[in-house]
Amino acid sequence: MTLTSDTRLDALCAQLDRDGYALIEDAWPADAVANARTELNAILETTPFGRDDFEGHQTRRVYALFGKTRAMDAAAINPLVLGVLDRVLGTYQLSAPTGIEIGPGESAQGLHPDDALYPVPRPHGELVVNVMWPLDDFTEANGTTRVVPGSHRWGATLPPSDVETRSVEMEPGSALIYLGSLWHGGGANRTTKPRLGVVLHYAVGWLRPVENHVLVVPPAVARDLPERLQELLGYNIQPPFIGYVDGRHPKRLLGA
Repeated sequence: MTLTSDTRLDALCAQLDRDGYALIEDAWPADAVANARTELNAILETTPFGRDDFEGHQTRRVYALFGKTRAMDAAAINPLVLGVLDRVLGTYQLSAPTGIEIGPGESAQGLHPDDALYPVPRPHGELVVNVMWPLDDFTEANGTTRVVPGSHRWGATLPPSDVETRSVEMEPGSALIYLGSLWHGGGANRTTKPRLGVVLHYAVGWLRPVENHVLVVPPAVARDLPERLQELLGYNIQPPFIGYVDGRHPKRLLGA
């Protein structure tokens, strides 16, 4: 089932609850996609390939994303996406946003749930929600994201070696939302061209984010960003007071 950006939030959340993922078409305009692709390609020119099988030896990853480009700012605060996050996570922050270019010859990534990095026994309430923003056509042949539908409900069960996966093909301008408890992985790229996308990883506000964003985006940079993005990058409080600075709200560092 494919959902467009004007589909009711109820339907989108219902699909996430049932399958663990949902695809939103026409989530952002072509000019924004083109700008992001240009910006990321420039950064990738000096980005090394991955260091292990998980990162991918033919895959390049752009970390510290919001310290290197403004091209993904609007995507990070997309109203429909934030509507989903409000319902699924409640209070949340950006955790591990990353540009990912899977190159020709890359093998399939091992299946994994992204919330596994937190030592919380399954089953548990949702801790993480991811949004994949493709900047190229994502196809089964070039390594689009593979998912195991319904696996977010497995609890502590591990996938069998012959588990069936679904390759989620998508076009630039769409957005794939999937729960952090869903088993998934990048596919193998059997083509002669790389495919580029950006995954924005959000986690509940009381967890430490994977990347330290207040060092990546210091106050001198953050003060010029949209207020909601400032909050998502860590200039915020998780009620009642997690995240304060010298006993006060971190927005004071931005002159707010």
